[in-house]
Amino acid sequence: MVYLFLADGFEEVEALCPLDLLRRAGAQVQTVGVTGKLVTGAHDITVTADILPEDIVLDRSLEMIILPGGMPGTTNLDASGVVHEAIRFATERGITVGAICAAPMIIGKLGYLSGRSAVCYPGFEKYLIGANISAKPVVVDEHFITAKGMGVAAQFGLALVGALYGEEAVSELFKSTMMQ
Repeated sequence: MVYLFLADGFEEVEALCPLDLLRRAGAQVQTVGVTGKLVTGAHDITVTADILPEDIVLDRSLEMIILPGGMPGTTNLDASGVVHEAIRFATERGITVGAICAAPMIIGKLGYLSGRSAVCYPGFEKYLIGANISAKPVVVDEHFITAKGMGVAAQFGLALVGALYGEEAVSELFKSTMMQ
């Protein structure tokens, strides 16, 4: 199971592009509406979340969690104890945690990026406590995948697919979606 957390003010492309790519690859992804079942993005696009925070199950079926950026979406995610618990659960078990744009700040503030390479939207680096800030648009460091922002949402999504299914699946998606 993959959980993609959504909160009011999320960046739509950063959530929906990776969601689409993961589902095309066959991943079982559920969107989690942290601020309610109907979640409105930073650009006034409203989506219906699959489940609410009380419906998530943190057990061995968890394969990945994803945090899209956007403001105030990121701060709304950061205010959620369920999001923090999911990050802790995943990190302690080596389960992939993906975050894009401002959202890596949530992981960074919790101290999980210390000593790791990471990237975020410019201006949020101060929250990546102890991280080695990369110039790359998408960074994979063990089970953490971070990305700069909306312009690299497809690259971020492909990195998430690669973490779950390997490079062959990424290559197939790259071709089938005409990214070449």
